[in-house]
Amino acid sequence: ALELTDFKNALEQFQNLVEKMIIQKTKESSGLYTKDDDEIDYEKFYTTTRTLFGPAVKDQNIQAFFRKTMGNLDEKPAWLEIFGCFTGESDSMPSPSKESMILLVSEKQQITHSVVKRKDVIKGIVKVPLLHLTVTASQKGVLTMFSRKSSFSYSFYFHQDTAWINGCDFLPNLKYVAAVTESSVILWDYKSKESTSNGFVIKPMKNCLLCVSTVTMADNLARDTILMGDDKGYVYLLTITSDDFIMKQSKAEKESQFKVLDSESFDIPKRKLHDDWVGKIKYFSALKRFGSCSTDSINSFVLDDIKRLEDHLPVKEFSVPQGVNAFTYCGKAKVIVTGG
Repeated sequence: ALELTDFKNALEQFQNLVEKMIIQKTKESSGLYTKDDDEIDYEKFYTTTRTLFGPAVKDQNIQAFFRKTMGNLDEKPAWLEIFGCFTGESDSMPSPSKESMILLVSEKQQITHSVVKRKDVIKGIVKVPLLHLTVTASQKGVLTMFSRKSSFSYSFYFHQDTAWINGCDFLPNLKYVAAVTESSVILWDYKSKESTSNGFVIKPMKNCLLCVSTVTMADNLARDTILMGDDKGYVYLLTITSDDFIMKQSKAEKESQFKVLDSESFDIPKRKLHDDWVGKIKYFSALKRFGSCSTDSINSFVLDDIKRLEDHLPVKEFSVPQGVNAFTYCGKAKVIVTGG
């Protein structure tokens, strides 16, 4: 760990190095530069940077910073990029601490269980802290439940649809895993021991579903509500009760892997909030609001009450050029961060 005072000094020297390098390159371009012993080439830049910051910087980041600086002298990269951080520079420095580090990396734990096969990818990972569970869903239909408490894992291959799975979440009241495909909603009863009746599938859905999020409420009723986003910019609100599993089963496809629930029998409010794909949707129980984002440059990010999906009053939104791909909320800082 670098002491804060030492880091400030090292950072000042690094910024001076970059300034000299830019001045040198500018003079070279105009034919006014004469080579001398103070010439800064890549080797000198690398050696000096490594001396200033030690192992806190990686070789590839030093090389990328040098190339970016030399490639565009008018817009030099922010100093954070030398550490692999591509965010804006903060106006305020953290308080002095013996444990002050440039980057803090949490301890990692590897799961050796083989979840997916070749040419398959994980499309969703959800932690369920109260039950010590982790859920994963793969693109080609492998749903897996990991238990940290009892050290077991259980996988299920959903092969009823040829459509890819695009996301998953956990239903805390019904104790089901919810996943969305291009044309349906999967409800997996991970507790079931039956191989042919592990849950339900709600279909058909008119548009391609891309993401899903559970709306967590403290009513402890036998129901759960989920939010979904599609490829036309619509956000859906679907409430599922335990009675739906009995009352709304379709007579067709009795021999199918999952029992089928007709989507037409559900009241599913929806509202077009974006003019492009809904890339991510999330409900924040601390805010009692949901967020949805899109690559839409006009309606890029929406943060509002789920009632807005039913009453069609104006929603709180903002625009970002080329849209928003990801977002998250930090309760301690009371800040929402978006990535475009």
